Amino acid sequence: MTDTAASGGDPFVDAPDEEEFSNRPGDSALARSAHRRDTTVGRWGPTSPSATQIGRARSPDADVSESLRRLHEERHPATEGHGARQHRLEKLRITHALCNDLGVTPWQRDRALGVMVDLDLTAFGSQRAIEKVALVTIRHVVDDERERYLGLQDQAWLADQPPERLENLYEQFTSITDDPHFEALAEKHGLSITNLNRLRRVLRDQLDEQDLHGAVYGRNPYRDPNLPSADVRPDE
Repeated sequence: MTDTAASGGDPFVDAPDEEEFSNRPGDSALARSAHRRDTTVGRWGPTSPSATQIGRARSPDADVSESLRRLHEERHPATEGHGARQHRLEKLRITHALCNDLGVTPWQRDRALGVMVDLDLTAFGSQRAIEKVALVTIRHVVDDERERYLGLQDQAWLADQPPERLENLYEQFTSITDDPHFEALAEKHGLSITNLNRLRRVLRDQLDEQDLHGAVYGRNPYRDPNLPSADVRPDE
């Protein structure tokens, strides 16, 4: 009896060759080269000519079809007004981000959004970038709210106040342009105090022309009577 039979093994199975296994770092039962052999081709997909021709002419000398041109120029019924909608959303997004960055109150934020969402920026000429007009609008809204709070917009009431009272009121007023963070944002977007004042006058003219003085985004002065009052507590 042979040693193989005595040990209970199969005499017809040859012992594995030690050279078939690898002990190098990163290798397992198979060598790394044997494991990755013939797999590189599986990482390449078939080339589809139409994938690079969608929306383009077939050759440099050719032209796109009329239906595709209408789609690109937003004259197609499916995309009509897409540019205007995107511009409107961009005004909301940038203004909202600047309001959050400056830490204005929710009411001041909604007032600025209400003005910007319907404001025609063409009147601002070369300064009609959304960031610039948004900063001018935020400055106008915040300063307007602070002036209104102190009563500085009530000319009839101010006329009856003594000089000492008026001096005290104007000392209490602080413009948002004095905020270092607002100054940094204005400087970043190329707005000096002179530009801010000039563009605010343009903004006031546009508010008069477009009747946007009372515009507030997402709020309605005519409250739904069916909604519960915010002043009523649940335990009352």
